[in-house]
Amino acid sequence: MKARPPTPRARSPYITAAGARTLRDELKYLWSSKRPQVTQAVSEAAALGDRSENAEYIYGKKQLREIDRRIRFIQKRLDELIVVDRVPDDTSRIFFGARVTLEDENGDSSTYRLVGADEFDLERGRLSIDSPVARALLKKAVDDEVTVAIGGTTRHFIVRRIDYPLE
Repeated sequence: MKARPPTPRARSPYITAAGARTLRDELKYLWSSKRPQVTQAVSEAAALGDRSENAEYIYGKKQLREIDRRIRFIQKRLDELIVVDRVPDDTSRIFFGARVTLEDENGDSSTYRLVGADEFDLERGRLSIDSPVARALLKKAVDDEVTVAIGGTTRHFIVRRIDYPLE
């Protein structure tokens, strides 16, 4: 009997107002612009004749399936999401939406904003609320020390600043 793979941890249902807007914009683009373009290209490729060896037709159909899959995912995800569009009552502690400046053991500072799983982007300083670092930061205050196990090593950070930016 085969062992089942572990069930992935569910994504948190939270998203910032800007993140929700981005998802809605992507859905609108896919539905009203991208999908019609690809559908037109598939129709033109189909008119050329034999579809079994028509690379444009085969690729276009594959592209349509990917677009439709993404549209279904975004629609379903938007129904599940809770848009967090207000600042928490206690702004001295770290909660969803906070922008946090951390200092590591070497004195180097990094600033991250805690956002939903659908909008994280480390290059832009957006840290998923579901990440180990974000979970360790929750409810911490300025000057609190945070210890996080990352990739087999333990890292120590000190919270230097907390603020809640307006979108």
